[in-house]
Amino acid sequence: MVGFLGAHGYDPGPTQRPALAGASGGLLATVPAIAILHLFGSLQVEARILGASIAATLLAGAVLMAAAGAIYARLFGRAANDARGGWLFGMAFGFALWATGAVMVLPIASGGLAPAGVPAVGLFLSLVLWGGALGAVLPLVHRPLQKSIARAAEREESGPSIAAARQRSARH
Repeated sequence: MVGFLGAHGYDPGPTQRPALAGASGGLLATVPAIAILHLFGSLQVEARILGASIAATLLAGAVLMAAAGAIYARLFGRAANDARGGWLFGMAFGFALWATGAVMVLPIASGGLAPAGVPAVGLFLSLVLWGGALGAVLPLVHRPLQKSIARAAEREESGPSIAAARQRSARH
């Protein structure tokens, strides 16, 4: 990853919209994750643990996954937009979400309850699959959301003069 970041930079450019692309990609990646949750019976167990309906659980999950997608895109920067390796970054992020959300936050929010057995496996697989799908779909979603270079260069916070100013401030 260090080589990739060294060659391409880390911060998204002025024409990129990583948060919007991440949120959109997060919503799209939710579709296969929901299929896994249904297949393993995890969605029903989650709804029961949270004391909510399945529809409310799906709605809350979609909002959370859109927010997580935006965080993913900002956190990984340009690496999240890599068409060849984004799926792997996404799977790692999905694993981290499972470790924090399903293993730590869900039991705290529910008074100590957590999925077990087959539903727990489904929850794990859904989050890892969600991350892989997010990483795979993000470059495809991001391209149409980018601004044109000509329009972005007209803004005061972009263009050659701002790049030179950033380099001067980084040296001092």
